[in-house]
Amino acid sequence: MRLAKGHLQAFLEIAEILQRHSSLTIEMAKQDLRGRFAGQAMGSVWIVAHPMFLMSIYLFVFAFIFKQKVGGTLEMPRDFPTYLLAGLIPWMAVQESMAKSVTAIVSHANLVKQVVFPIEILPVKAVLSSLLTQFVALTLLMVYSFFITIDIPWTYLLLPFVLIMQLMLMMGIAFLLASVGAYFRDLKDIVQMFAAAGPFLVPAFYLPTQIPSLFKPILYCNPFSYMVWVYQDVIYFGRIEHPWAWLIFFTIALVTFVIGYRLFRKVKTMFGNVL
Repeated sequence: MRLAKGHLQAFLEIAEILQRHSSLTIEMAKQDLRGRFAGQAMGSVWIVAHPMFLMSIYLFVFAFIFKQKVGGTLEMPRDFPTYLLAGLIPWMAVQESMAKSVTAIVSHANLVKQVVFPIEILPVKAVLSSLLTQFVALTLLMVYSFFITIDIPWTYLLLPFVLIMQLMLMMGIAFLLASVGAYFRDLKDIVQMFAAAGPFLVPAFYLPTQIPSLFKPILYCNPFSYMVWVYQDVIYFGRIEHPWAWLIFFTIALVTFVIGYRLFRKVKTMFGNVL
């Protein structure tokens, strides 16, 4: 009972902080995006151009070079590029968010040292700016999938719920990494190595039948695999192919969010001593 009360308190506290400073959080997320493309001739056009270029590369490689012939069956209803991108796009947003949040406190030392500044929004704005690219990429993927199959799966209606779960997961990770990264600067390099290996540790680049039994436990031990399976259910399969993944993903997202924020709240008063 006490544990559940603590979880609820954490939710209510961060919700109140974000509501009170919603305008500041959104504006800082916008500044993060503008700063990424500052001084470039095309400016914010790259927000769309980047995912379009990346998706085009994957489509070309896997549709015309490797020629993965899947789709048109009950087990694998759509083409392989849709299968690949349905899992890879959300992972890329998580990866970008992790890279930003691990230095969220260190890179904003001047703001952290201001007593009145709500430092909780620093990890959150890193998450929000990372999700924008995902929104663009998912929209492009759904348009592509529609033109390939001329079909809109009913599971698209579940996408807002999935995005909320992912948002909770990313915010929890952001709070954890920001908290630890302020004290352990080497964490940034560890996150970079994990991000480089991450795409190959989730079930996106390969089909379920291509995974040797020896390596399947690695997938099940990776919490991001469940996020990928859920997105593949929504965008690729058009049905709940992995029902257990939904429950596990929701549980992981909820627990990570609560633990991450509670740790951040506990150590934030000491950030000024290590910056």
